[in-house]
This record gives sequence, structure tokens and C-alpha cells, in this order.
Amino acid sequence: MSSLLGTVAKQLKSHPALIPLFIFIGGGATMSMLYLGRLALKNPDVSWDRKNNPEPWNKMDTNQQYKLFTVNMDYSKLKKDRPDF
Repeated sequence: MSSLLGTVAKQLKSHPALIPLFIFIGGGATMSMLYLGRLALKNPDVSWDRKNNPEPWNKMDTNQQYKLFTVNMDYSKLKKDRPDF
């Protein structure tokens, strides 16, 4: 592993134009992994504990936002329109 990093460092020193490429690819990979983790932990469609919480989407509040980005939606003003289970 260290020889691979040494080879990459040597190539970056000899070809400095590759530095932005590594930065953007590393940043993109980091952001995609963070978003995947957010989906796995915050999305109500994912059930990690089937025994204690088999249907997590039924326990969500009406004004609880679970989407990352919403357009023209104010979750605090929503009214409850579904029955309790």
C-alpha cells in the first residue's frame, strides 16, 4: 500500500496538472459516501431494527422533514391527514 502511495506521489510531482483531478474525484467520492450514509440512517424506508420498529414510516411526525432538499414545501405547516396505527 505504501509503495502505491509513493508511486502516486511521484507521479503527482512530475505531473502537477493531475492534482485537481485527484481533488475532485476524492471530493466526489467522499460526498457520495456521505449521502449514502445519510440515506441509510435518515430515510424512513430503511428499517434497521425489524423486531422493535418494523414500520418506521408509521412513526414519523407529519411535520418531520426527511428529504434532503424540498422546493416550495414548509413542513411546519402540514396538518395530520392519516390515521394512527
